[in-house]
Amino acid sequence: MWIETTIAMRFLRQGRGQTLLILFGIAVGVAVIVFVTALIWGLQDNIVARTLGTQAHVRVLAPRQANLVARAPQGTLQLLLEDRRAQALRTIDNWPQVRDVLDRLPGVAAVSPVVSGPALGRRGDAVESVALIGVDLPRYLRVIHLDQSMVEGRLDVGSGNAVVGRQLADDLGVRTGGKLRLDAGRGREAVVNVAGIFELGVRELDARYVYLDLKQAQSLLALPGGVTVIDVTVDDLFHADRIAARIHGLTGLRAESWMETNSQLVNALSSQSMSTRMISFFVAMSVALGIASVLAVSVTQRTREIGILRAMGTRRRQMLQVFLVQGAVLGMVGSAFGALAGWGLVGAFNTFGPRLFYIPMPAALAPAAMALATVAGVVAASVPASRASKLDPVEAIRHA
Repeated sequence: MWIETTIAMRFLRQGRGQTLLILFGIAVGVAVIVFVTALIWGLQDNIVARTLGTQAHVRVLAPRQANLVARAPQGTLQLLLEDRRAQALRTIDNWPQVRDVLDRLPGVAAVSPVVSGPALGRRGDAVESVALIGVDLPRYLRVIHLDQSMVEGRLDVGSGNAVVGRQLADDLGVRTGGKLRLDAGRGREAVVNVAGIFELGVRELDARYVYLDLKQAQSLLALPGGVTVIDVTVDDLFHADRIAARIHGLTGLRAESWMETNSQLVNALSSQSMSTRMISFFVAMSVALGIASVLAVSVTQRTREIGILRAMGTRRRQMLQVFLVQGAVLGMVGSAFGALAGWGLVGAFNTFGPRLFYIPMPAALAPAAMALATVAGVVAASVPASRASKLDPVEAIRHA
């Protein structure tokens, strides 16, 4: 391969203008692939973080209640008008055993039992509908990073303390250190101390959520010792539906993944990923066509040299390899400059661009883009390389 490489590099140096032009085109194409892909990755990470920062990846709930209809006697035609059964607040049976099973399940990162239900928040004459969320705080913080959303006070839900959303605190005129009366109906009331105020960034949640200790919420909701939901965080976000199906199969409980409850978000992420692949494909095609056109012109311009080389004993396979090496060198060098330019664009966006979200540095993407451009260069060079290898030396020298 030494002879073939030497000839290929000599051809590239002789056509310096064409070589620099195609290298620039390849570099621009690879830079576009790197930057646009990294940009979309950053956008997707930002969307997922904002959406799933306030909810579990999988929610495990008790089975839905259904009516039990008595069978009609055999031979009797039964016409039935059935209303769906109202779904009362229910606990998960044997939830400690279910929790322990989920703790050991492969792919599960964190498990947190939660009891939740409706209530009214009162302060003076102001009344707001709230959602009581009773949590085992150390476990819950592994699922939802509530501590990172605190804007006032401290995160303390024990000993009669609670934390409330900022919008709810504004609506009720309450601040840290104040008192809030919670009324869950049927005489179940409690006065809690507002230890802190959080802001999750979702208005509906900030206007309704009140976090309590697990036991206090169980008492207010008349669910002693029970939980209504088990929140689960998984290692791979996009395998949450598989984990949910496995949980349902193991426990018989309802398991809803974030992909099921946020189907529009999943469609948007899929569309973005498809757009990235389409951009990469068409840019790679343009790189390949550019290399092929330059090498095709090179074959035409160097017909005499090719004929002389063939007459001197250069074999067809060697002539083929000369142009394949040119394609590989163009793809590799151009993509290296393009990857560096893409890295520079990403760094410039993160430093000087609008601070909407952070774009991750494409550590694994740049080598992939370089490999794609190099392969595209070799494939594109195959056509002019085949043409050059088939030139008859006598005809090439005579008509050059």
